[in-house]
Formats: sequence, C-alpha cells, structure tokens
Amino acid sequence: MASTLTLETRPAPRDRTRRGRILVRLAVLGILCLAAGAMWFTNAWLTQRFTETTRVRTELRLALYTGNLISELQRMSIVPLLLARDPALTRSLSSGDFSETSAALISARDDVSAASVRLLDLSGRVVAATNRNLIGTSYASAPFFVEAQRSRDTVFTTDSMESTGTEFNYSRLLTANGTPLGVIVVEADLAKFERAWAGISDAVAVTNNDNKIILTTEPRWRGLTMAEALEARDAPTAIQRALQATADFANEPPDAYLGGAGVMQTDTRIPFRGWKMIAFTSYDSVRERVNAVLALEIMGFAIFLALAFYWLSRRARMQSLALRQESKELRALNARLTREIAEREKAQKELAVAEQTLAQSSKLAALGEMSASVSHELNQPLAAMKTYLAGARLLLQRKRGEEAMTSFQRIDDLIDRMGAITRQLKSYARKGGTAFEPVDLRDAVSSALSMMEPQLKSRTVQITRTLPRNAVMVTADRIRLEQVIINLLRNALDATKSTPEPQIEILLSDGAQAVLTVRDNGPGIADLEKLFEPFWTTKKPGEGTGLGLAISSSIASDLGGRLTARNAEAGGAVFELRLPLLSDETITDEERA
Repeated sequence: MASTLTLETRPAPRDRTRRGRILVRLAVLGILCLAAGAMWFTNAWLTQRFTETTRVRTELRLALYTGNLISELQRMSIVPLLLARDPALTRSLSSGDFSETSAALISARDDVSAASVRLLDLSGRVVAATNRNLIGTSYASAPFFVEAQRSRDTVFTTDSMESTGTEFNYSRLLTANGTPLGVIVVEADLAKFERAWAGISDAVAVTNNDNKIILTTEPRWRGLTMAEALEARDAPTAIQRALQATADFANEPPDAYLGGAGVMQTDTRIPFRGWKMIAFTSYDSVRERVNAVLALEIMGFAIFLALAFYWLSRRARMQSLALRQESKELRALNARLTREIAEREKAQKELAVAEQTLAQSSKLAALGEMSASVSHELNQPLAAMKTYLAGARLLLQRKRGEEAMTSFQRIDDLIDRMGAITRQLKSYARKGGTAFEPVDLRDAVSSALSMMEPQLKSRTVQITRTLPRNAVMVTADRIRLEQVIINLLRNALDATKSTPEPQIEILLSDGAQAVLTVRDNGPGIADLEKLFEPFWTTKKPGEGTGLGLAISSSIASDLGGRLTARNAEAGGAVFELRLPLLSDETITDEERA
C-alpha cells in the first residue's frame, strides 16, 4: 500500500513581518489621505458658504449706509431754502446790522444738526456764522458762492480741505423783491458717518463722479483715487492682495483658510451725483469659523490614529527578541570602538612629539629670517660705502685730501647707520621700545635721497619731489623712518628698470595726517594681498629676499601709522605712508623755526 507525503511551505517569519509592516504603512497612508481629502472638501465648502454669508451681510450694511447718507443729504438740501425765506436774515443784509444774526444761525444749526452755517454778503465776505472766527473771511472765489449767484435754486458743492477733510455745502442766493442780497451756506455733517463706519467695517470709502475719495474711514485716502490710495497705504488687512485674489479667472471667492490675510471688496452705487461706496470686509470671521470645524475634524482623525498606534505598539513587543540580538551586535561594535580609541590616543601622543619638533624647526627658521633681513638692510649702506671709497681713492691720487676727508666722513656716518640698522631690525620679530623724537618728514626724505644718491646717479630716472613749505612734524625714530623711505625708493627704482622713461614722484602732504606718497610708472603690483608678507618677492633669485616691504610695514605700525599700496589708474604702483602729525603743544619754538 503506497503512502503519499505532502509538504506544506509556509512563509518565513521575516517575510511575514515585512508584509505586515507594508500593510500597516499603507493603512496609515490611506487614513492620512482620507483625512487630507476630508479637510480639503470641508474647507472649500464651508469657506464658500461662510464667504457668501459675509458678502450678503456686507451688501445689507452698505444699503443701510447708503440710505442714511442719502437721507442726510436730502434733509440738508431743504435747510438753505428755509433760511433764505427768513425775514430776519433778509433785514440784516439790507440794514447791515448783524449783531444778532450769528446767534440765530447757531440756533438753526443746532435744530437741524448741521456742521456749520455761514451768511455771506454780495462781496463774498462772511458777515455772520456759527463759527465766529470766520466772520470777515472772504469766499469770493469759493465754488459755493459763485455757483449760488448763477442759480436761483439750492446749489450743492464739495470742497476738499487739508485739515478737516471734505466739506459738503448747500448754498442759496438770498433776494428781496428780486434784488440779490447775499448767500446762505449750510455745511452737511457727513463726517459723523465716517466715525460710525470705522467701528463696524474694516474700511469704507465714498468716491464722487471723478473717482476721488471724499468720505473714508482711512484719513490718508482722502482726495485720492482708489488706486492711488492703495499705493499710498494698504488697508489694515492687505486689500491689494484681496483684490488680486478676487480677480481670478473663475471669479470664485478666495480661500479664506489657505489664501492668507484677504479681504472682500463690495461696491454699491449711491443715487446722488454719480457717487459710489466701496467697503472692504475682512475674512477673519470666515477663517475663524472654518478653522473651528477643521480643528474638530483634525481632533477626530488624531484620536483614530492614536488608537491605531496603540494597537501597533502591542505588536512592537514581539520584536523585542530581535532587539536582543541587535544588542549583542552593539556590544561587539562597542569593543571595536574601544580598540579604535586606544589607537587614536596613541596617534595623538605621536602628534604631540611632531608638534615639538615643528616648534624647534620654527625657531631655526626665525633665525634664518633674521640673518636674511640683516643682509637685506645692510646691502644699501655697503653699496654707498663702496662708491664713497672709490671716490676717496681717486681724490687721494689727485692730492685732494680735504675733499677725500668728506668722503671718509660720509663713510663713518654710514657705519653708524649700519649699527643702528642692526639694532632696529629686531623690531620685525619683537617690538621693543625706542627713543622717539620729533622729526620733520621733509628732512627724512632729503636724507633718504642722499643715501640713494649713488644708485640714482647710475641710472637716468626723472624724480619729481613735491614738499610743503612748512615743516611736517611727526614723532618717530629717524633711522627707522629713513629706512622705510629708502625701501620705498629702492622698490620704485627696481620697478622702473624695464621702463623706457622711468619716473618716480615723491609727494608729501599734511592734513589730518602726514601722508608720504611714492609713485612710479612701472608695471604695477601683480598680487596686492601678498605684498607685505615676508619672503614674498617678484624679483629674480639673488636680487631680493622679500623682506623690505614686510619690515617697512612693521616699522610703520610701530610708529602709529600705516603703509598701504595700490595700482595707479594710469599704470605703475603707488605706496602711501600715513603717520599721525605731532600736536602743536609738543612742538617747540625752535622746531617751528
């Protein structure tokens, strides 16, 4: 009898866990998509509904505002007719006695709640008014006076005032037996409507037939068109953005929840001289009501997700066994990191030894820099001494001993100068105190040129020297100051070696500071940033060490000044040495002389 063996294949536990995670993620994603769709639909539907409700309320409010405005205008239009028939006003204009007229006008103003009442004679002068300060004022060219004389009926005019806004005046000609006597002017108080509107709506404006704003809750809009008003100052809730949002292609109201701070613009016609009323209503109330409903929906979905995550957390307990295995791997990783840390500490110790070696090398390099700088700075006096010795030898051969003694004296001065240079070169590595004294920069320039005389005679160079007549006194060490000037002149000579017509200009000026400028017509400076760095030079090997400008910059700093360089627009390099001037209190009479 044969038997059949059936093998049942089951998915591995890892595969089941993976499929379960995928299903959970898909379920959570579906819930989130459902929540987003529900909130989007709720937001759109409620926004449209609440926006339409707000629009209807605004239109009703505008209808009420318009009715009140028309009623006030109609009521004020009758007042000039009634006052024109008052015999007391006619008698006062005929007799010229206005002692009791102003009191009568004040009583009439209080009875009809007008802003003001004025009585004008035929010359346009105010003879009686509710505001007694206006008596004697001439309105001969005012529209309400001119238009009233041309018509036998009541005339309505508006007049824009910078301080009080727009005046709305009804005027009428007063006559007696067909003879004109004067003009009665009644100003309607429409500003009270502005105060009432400001407490209810975000912004309300009334424009005339010229599209000029004559009434508004925003004082800065008066006298402007609506476009000019919005450019001058936006409404409190960003009217321009609301206008852009409401002018879309679908003509749908803006989404109050997603659209940001928008307002609704509502227009209505006023049946009076082409006037129009514009109201801007905020969507804040719409957003608040929509957000309240959306908050409830979000809360419901959040509770549902919390329950779902609680159920999923129970499944996470089953994965604790897998985490134990991972903890073993982490312990192994920790042991490996410990070994790496020990190796890093060993490398740090080796690095410390290398740093000590590098420090010793730096000291040796500093000694090399000092020796190179000494040879660089002594090269110039040695060259001058060689020239003077050759001249002295020639003079002795010609038996001109006295002149030869002059050359020997100059050589002796150069030897003293070399001793001073070797002492002062230490300032590049260590700044120490030196004996400063008042120095005339003109003398320092002359001395430097005297030192450079042998090199200047060996070449054809045009040197232009511009020095002021008065002394330019600074506080400095004369030797170090001359050292800087010599370095600048030597660099200028080297820069003009390949120039067909070499020129060097020396300019000394004094203002807030003493400024010594050395300009050449050479090729200029290729790299200004590295110019004052030690050992950086554009000269060929053996011609320069690159320390002259670095030492000069250090000396200028010690003297309280600054050495700068730039390229001239016409070509060549310009070096400027700026030093603080010696104050007048420290200059003695002998130095001034």
